[in-house]
Amino acid sequence: MTPAGKVFWLNTVLLVAIVMLFVASLLWGESHLMVAETIQDMLAGHRSAGVIIVEQLRLPRAVLALVVGGVLGLAGATLQGYLRNPLADPGILGVSGGAALGAVCVFYTGLMQVSVAVLPLGGLVGALCAVVLLMGLVGRGGTVVLLLAGAALSSFAAALTALVLNLVPSPYASYEIMHWLMGSLTDRTFTHVLVCLPGAVCGALLMFSVARALDALTLGEDVATSLGFSLWGARGVQTRLVLGAALAVGSCVAVSGAIGFVGLVVPHVLRPLTGYQPSRLLLPSFLGGSVLLLAADMVVRLVPTGPELHLGVLTALIGAPVFFARVVMLKRSEP
Repeated sequence: MTPAGKVFWLNTVLLVAIVMLFVASLLWGESHLMVAETIQDMLAGHRSAGVIIVEQLRLPRAVLALVVGGVLGLAGATLQGYLRNPLADPGILGVSGGAALGAVCVFYTGLMQVSVAVLPLGGLVGALCAVVLLMGLVGRGGTVVLLLAGAALSSFAAALTALVLNLVPSPYASYEIMHWLMGSLTDRTFTHVLVCLPGAVCGALLMFSVARALDALTLGEDVATSLGFSLWGARGVQTRLVLGAALAVGSCVAVSGAIGFVGLVVPHVLRPLTGYQPSRLLLPSFLGGSVLLLAADMVVRLVPTGPELHLGVLTALIGAPVFFARVVMLKRSEP
């Protein structure tokens, strides 16, 4: 089978898995629903308890799991392709830290009392400020400048977040901040979906637009330039990629909190199945990220752990063993 054929079947399997997990996420949870009756009420327009649970609690959560997981997987694959580094992660841009800082400032100032939309909007403002700062720092610099700017921005945002945590006068506020920083999709509504979706869609389209350039960059920057790809400048590959990844990841982190390892693990797992052509990995990584987060969100909802397990904690528990296994495989492959 050709590499393109393998990618087609992989995408098909992942799409089927997404549909199955999405439907399961709507119908199964802590509250037992009569599936047939709930579907009949939805089709008839009746506002039964089952319909309200599905439409107002489970549907926004499932949509966010699909979008956030997909964006993190896509951003990881795009950055790994551009930097030619399989350990690149969406967090290296520092935008996740900016979103976290914005949300923490909302907790600190007590603005959450105004509206449920203030928290995700605060995270989004923090992410956008980080995007502007990142783009200003990078300018026409290359990949080394991008990595250094991202590292500096991440460290600065983490330091400010720790400072705010240190100054918070209320233990309850500190608990809420730590709860949010661990990542979760609990109690999310369509307000959160509306905050997240525009940036996620625009950012994803920008990342998909650099697919062919990523293939050319595997041969080096000079070859990519000779093939007609503009790497720098306002419309260059780096600008579109960084802006797209930062905008999409920042919008998602603003509503979900910090969810790690998705953008790192998913491209690693799928790369051997797609071949080592970066453009072929983008769509499978988006779909694979959605599958992972939909499945993980169902696990944290259904596993009886007392207080609900945070999504970011579970993805870290999944991701770390994957890399342990990768290390063991690499050691065994050495002569």
